Amino acid sequence: MTAALPRNPNARHAVEVVARESYGRLIALLSARSHDIAAAEDALADAFCAAMETWPRVGVPAKPEAWLLVVARRRLIDWARHANLHAAVAPALLDAVNEAVEIAADSIAFPDERLKLLFVCAHPAIAAAVRTPLMLQTVLGLPAVRIASAFLVQPCAMGQRLARAKAKIRDAGIRFEVPEERELPTRLDAVLEAIYAAYGSGWGDRAGSDQRQKSLAIEAIELGRLLRQLMPREPEIHGLLALMLHCEARREARRNEAGAYIPLSEQDVARWDNLLIEEAESNLAEAEKARRIGRFQLLAAIQSLHARRLLTGTTDWQAIACLYDSLVRLAPTIGTLVSRAAAVAEARDARSGWTLLETIPAESVKDYQPYWALAADLLRRMGRGNEAASAYSRAIGLCEDPAVRKFLAQKASSR
Repeated sequence: MTAALPRNPNARHAVEVVARESYGRLIALLSARSHDIAAAEDALADAFCAAMETWPRVGVPAKPEAWLLVVARRRLIDWARHANLHAAVAPALLDAVNEAVEIAADSIAFPDERLKLLFVCAHPAIAAAVRTPLMLQTVLGLPAVRIASAFLVQPCAMGQRLARAKAKIRDAGIRFEVPEERELPTRLDAVLEAIYAAYGSGWGDRAGSDQRQKSLAIEAIELGRLLRQLMPREPEIHGLLALMLHCEARREARRNEAGAYIPLSEQDVARWDNLLIEEAESNLAEAEKARRIGRFQLLAAIQSLHARRLLTGTTDWQAIACLYDSLVRLAPTIGTLVSRAAAVAEARDARSGWTLLETIPAESVKDYQPYWALAADLLRRMGRGNEAASAYSRAIGLCEDPAVRKFLAQKASSR
């Protein structure tokens, strides 16, 4: 009887780390030549399965990403042969595998193709409504269910949209390259929205227990910095970076030592990251030089005002409310409308905030948790106890974070 090979307990962790940190880069490299994103995703999934079978037995390779890339690209070639694809496809696929082997053997840094793929997904031939979701799934690895939730659509509908977009890229042979300078304005907005949505998804893990989500926020900041290098004179890129950095600077202050949720107004400013705040302020100052105000610059300016509490000990809610007024005129999203109501309530009184909250169409906020959390707080402050209790119940039911649910439950019980 043959003795079983020893299993490496660290192999599963290594697979998880690569999936968390390199998924977008791997998909970008796999699809760069074939232009078939769906096939690249399937091939990479097979490669991860192979890694789960192989690495525990033989050990984690020195370059895990390159190992996965080689296996996935071989899968693509096998599928191409079995499908009897046109002979012209084979040389490109073989070149791709050879390139992967060179990467595995070389000591150079693993290449980063994510920016190219972001711009491919923003191609004008792809429907505008699906560009950002496509980037979130393809480059950043978010599942369709989570993307659908963020865009308030049914998962099956989002899945169909994404499948159609990938087929469009494959069938049209859309080139994987950064567009010419004259084309950038038509694609940049979607790229910025995807990076912002990715950061928001990573920021959503307030408890810090999901390392994939935390890594996603870090990856979004990294992509923002890469985009700034590509287009250093674009103020909205600087604005987005400033916004993400200001938020990231407060990550550790959102929980106390016991893990309880701490709202922004009650956070200990000593736990804020001064270096990230300084970098954020530098980006915001650079954006202001262009004299072209945009949504992300306004959002960053609001976060900058919050950051000033580190120096002044107070928050200028009146100034924040004025910035939200400008933001509503520029981009009246549901999140902006709710946030403006919250700022006005702090700057003036709860009734003023409630008046603004009531103007938001009920259908658009029926499942929007921040709306119900704010509504509950304002109703409580106005002495409308029964209505506040109902709103608290709705907010708690829509909240996925146990610590925030506990925080809201304590608020509800203390009314």
